[in-house]
Amino acid sequence: MAVTAQMVKELREKTGAGMMDCKKALTETNGDMEKAIDFLREKGMAKAAKKADRIAAEGLSHVEVQGNQAVILEVNSETDFVAKNDSFKEIISTLSAHILQEKPASVEEAMGQKLNGDGETVEDYIKAAIAKIGEKLSLRRFTLVEKTDNDAFGAYLHMGGRIGVLTLLENTTDEQVAKDVAMHVAAVNPRYVSRDQVSAEEAAREKEVLKQQALNEGKPENIVEKMVEGRMGKFFEDICLVDQSFVKDPDQKVGKFVASKGATVKNFIRYEVGEGMEKREENFAEEVMSQVKK
Repeated sequence: MAVTAQMVKELREKTGAGMMDCKKALTETNGDMEKAIDFLREKGMAKAAKKADRIAAEGLSHVEVQGNQAVILEVNSETDFVAKNDSFKEIISTLSAHILQEKPASVEEAMGQKLNGDGETVEDYIKAAIAKIGEKLSLRRFTLVEKTDNDAFGAYLHMGGRIGVLTLLENTTDEQVAKDVAMHVAAVNPRYVSRDQVSAEEAAREKEVLKQQALNEGKPENIVEKMVEGRMGKFFEDICLVDQSFVKDPDQKVGKFVASKGATVKNFIRYEVGEGMEKREENFAEEVMSQVKK
């Protein structure tokens, strides 16, 4: 069967693959569109496998809210350039909608779930996207959060998603208040909501360190305890959200600000893209040369 330009165009639109790849796929499958799609998907998966050892430490975080359900997730790419691409943002949107609907318990479970009616799994979808975009992509993590009708979600993305925060405030439906708290979390990066979430072991360890510091400074033992208590207060301010000075009004604590709205902070999740991951050390000239040598 003769392969026409219109057939190539149709296959490109359906798969996003390159023109020559589409022409080859149609030639190999004697013009059968469905078989050509399968041919390209198989080829795409092979390309994806070759990129499995590449470092994907760029990307975006994203927050999606639907009624009383919300998800925050991080999807990684190899370069910041790809993360800014509309195709990449579409991938994030598709994955967010799927996770909200299917509520997988883990990334591994999500990867094996069917994404749509044609039997494609999330893993297949990501591999096809890798073939289209040409970089390793990965769904790194996500957190699902539920609320009641009396609560509010706060969603905030800093630098377009370089940092993503989802907050949950109880006893208020004011989303702006929840968003203000999310902005604070993005800026200050607390580790806990309040002091009661700090383990006794961590608090005791910090207290012992502060005690030894005071003794090493030559302070009399009879005032060391008072000094340590004061410094422990500063320690909790550094790591606990409600004890921190509110970024939008440093004269009051976050806890006081939230309480003035009749609310309490139930939880927050903060994702910073690539945190804890190895970053690729490669300058632009080296990257260009690596492409030339291929």
